[in-house]
Amino acid sequence: MSLALSTVLYEWRRYLAAVVALAASGCMVLVLVGLFVGIVESVTATIDRSPADLMVLPAKATSLLGTGGMPRRVMPLIYLNPEVVDVADMDDGGGQFSNLGAGKEKIRTYVNVMAVDTAPGSLTLPSDFDENVRLALSQPYAVAVDKTALGRLGVKLGDHAALNGREVIVAATVTGYPSINNVQIIASRATLRLLKQARPDNRVGPMLVKLRDPARAAQVRDQLNAVAGGQYRAWTKPELAIANRNDLMKEQIIGIVLGFAMFMGAAVGVVITWQTLRAAILANVKEFASLRALGVGMASLGAVVMEMSFWVGVAGLFATALLVFSIWALARSANVPMGFPMGFVVFIAISLVVIAVVSGFFSLGVLKKSQPADLLR
Repeated sequence: MSLALSTVLYEWRRYLAAVVALAASGCMVLVLVGLFVGIVESVTATIDRSPADLMVLPAKATSLLGTGGMPRRVMPLIYLNPEVVDVADMDDGGGQFSNLGAGKEKIRTYVNVMAVDTAPGSLTLPSDFDENVRLALSQPYAVAVDKTALGRLGVKLGDHAALNGREVIVAATVTGYPSINNVQIIASRATLRLLKQARPDNRVGPMLVKLRDPARAAQVRDQLNAVAGGQYRAWTKPELAIANRNDLMKEQIIGIVLGFAMFMGAAVGVVITWQTLRAAILANVKEFASLRALGVGMASLGAVVMEMSFWVGVAGLFATALLVFSIWALARSANVPMGFPMGFVVFIAISLVVIAVVSGFFSLGVLKKSQPADLLR
């Protein structure tokens, strides 16, 4: 075990403040990003959990957020590729939702409606919908609601309600589809037509595509885009998920919040870690002076300090992981969506270690006070 690591372990109380500062900095940024990504994933949950392999959007769409429809003539063009076995378009709507029933507090709110096909194996039917949910949605005017939204809507399973003046029944509840803004309810495509919410017959929404070999998704995407003629653009689902997150991050207020959080996290981490390491070195100044008296050079002592900073950064990483996992578990128990892109997690992990090492570099000046002559006083 190196001198730096043994010192950090033996005198861990001296370095605890630096570890806590790094953990707080990393946790603040990761939790904010997790919440923003969770918002996107909650909006696109029905797509992310579809058995489809590709998505087809309008040619100029940069993500699924705010995507409009396409002419229906585009759908047969997708079938021309021999790898395609099934294509289904998505449909949605919205309107005023009101709870019904005597003695209830009247609640009226705007909701989004997402349509699914209820035939077994349908591309628009999320894979986590069990058979009871599928059969329930097969009934006319039946809707499903995430369990977390029941209180916001003032309904419970089996209640009747009104959507745009037409009576519907809450026939099923689902989990994992929370709504941050407008509540999203799920209905069958047939029910959407009965509610007069369906798209016109000559238009289709974003299309889900099933392939013979899912492993060839990237190749088929390129083939479809090569013959698109500016009418559409095909995406793989992982590619589209990244685009959805990036599109959300480009929103001005979100970019400002994340930028400010990262700046504050870095500033707090550097200052507190620097001061903590400086105080720890000052407390051990006689030990460093003894090493200098034994002939150890300043460069070697500096390397020890830098290694100590590195190990403090590693400890901060573990503390950050523990904090973020605890918050994620708490959020999951409350059905609050959170998502952590691996690329961003790696970036934050590297940043925390860099902050610790930079703080150690700023603390090197304290070594000048470790004069061997001080041992004679």
